[in-house]
Amino acid sequence: MADYETIKTQKDGAIFTITLNRPERMNAFTYKMHEELIAAFDEADADDEVRAVIMTGEGKAYCAGADLEGGGKIFDSSGRETVQEHRDSGGLVTLRIFECKKLVIAAINGAAVGVGITMCLPADIRLASEKAKFGFVFCRRGLVPEACSSWFLPRIAGISKAMEWVATGRVFLADEALANGLVSEVLPPEKLLERAREIANESAENTSGVAVAMARHLLWRMMGADHPMEAHKLDSKCIAYMGQNADVKEGVTSFLEKRAPKYPMKVSTDMPDFFPFGKERKFSE
Repeated sequence: MADYETIKTQKDGAIFTITLNRPERMNAFTYKMHEELIAAFDEADADDEVRAVIMTGEGKAYCAGADLEGGGKIFDSSGRETVQEHRDSGGLVTLRIFECKKLVIAAINGAAVGVGITMCLPADIRLASEKAKFGFVFCRRGLVPEACSSWFLPRIAGISKAMEWVATGRVFLADEALANGLVSEVLPPEKLLERAREIANESAENTSGVAVAMARHLLWRMMGADHPMEAHKLDSKCIAYMGQNADVKEGVTSFLEKRAPKYPMKVSTDMPDFFPFGKERKFSE
């Protein structure tokens, strides 16, 4: 596994855990962290043994947002690139997570503010500690929401609640996040990673990795479709592809034989040629 400066990674069976690791700065986000997060997701996607990625933070915070130690010029890209050329580093991380082929679970252990919460929006499942706090604080810093959150947040929480959180920039607690769909469970701090691993292992032990990769992309991408016919056409292709391949045979046979499945297909080699769906919109372009 690669060595990183701002994050830690650990592989335990089918689970690949990424821990933001700048606890002395409340895991504040830097350009280096952006590079390392993308590299870590590349690492997880390339390993067929990995079935789920868990994101969490070291210490008392998940991520307190962008590191503002550089002062008021921290977001000034003039002199390096034009406004039209600029690509938000948090957004590149979000898009890389969106493209991941593995189940992604955010285990939000503490404060998640600014990019600290927007980077969690493309996670498939978001769990929060009872000690977690959230804030879309951009307008309080003279900024606008970043990291593709203008796409993700209204779809997750609804436009009214999303706009309230953004327009006020207030910090709110885990119970409010749960009530509005930002997280799916709130847990005691000592149970947070245990629950994330429980979900990850249930998926790893019972499902096809290829099927999960295709399913997560179907569900996310169809959130932007303008008619169910788009979903019908794409999932029909996916069903036809999987129906001709070994994982469906194993899934049905193991069910009939009342045994645990052993799926032979690999994400690295056995995805259909029409995957990823929407190839023209890769995060790096």
